[in-house]
Amino acid sequence: MKTLLIILTILSSFFANLEQKTLQTEFVASVSDEVNAPLHYPGTVTIHAQQFILSMFGIDAAYDGKSLYMYSSDTDELTISDPSQQELAQTNPFMMAKTVAENCTVTEMPSADGKETIVTLTPKEPGTGFNRFTLRIRNADLMPLHLEIREGQKTSSLQLQNPMFITSEPKFVIEPNSTTFVNDLRL
Repeated sequence: MKTLLIILTILSSFFANLEQKTLQTEFVASVSDEVNAPLHYPGTVTIHAQQFILSMFGIDAAYDGKSLYMYSSDTDELTISDPSQQELAQTNPFMMAKTVAENCTVTEMPSADGKETIVTLTPKEPGTGFNRFTLRIRNADLMPLHLEIREGQKTSSLQLQNPMFITSEPKFVIEPNSTTFVNDLRL
């Protein structure tokens, strides 16, 4: 284990990398508890700083830095809102990690082959909403590969599949078509 200062520098470098680059990946989200078998949900996500586009469960979500767009293809309905920072942190686990890191004990451990680093955030005080947040990062390019959040007896994980940094500038909004019902909740 490295000292806290060095670990925070590595973690800070990872967050700075996500602020400067656009990450695009397919993923499998899994949710399990100590009683039930894990449930697996595929999806795709593109993230740049706080902006993102997420597709999962037949719903597309996009956040442009101010407004959250949620589109359901089943109902052809678009809901637009201005979410709180807490709501955004629940939607984007990398933002959640960045938000809570300063209130956590941070540990780092290299993988067996030394090509990856496993960073674990453990809250210093109860009531944070999770027991442990673990992030696996590829050292060569600071690419996130896997994350796991333990909340009580529930474990949520995100396995990134073929993550890459892209150079194109995606649109972080969802445009309605002429038949889409728009529910605008912005203040």
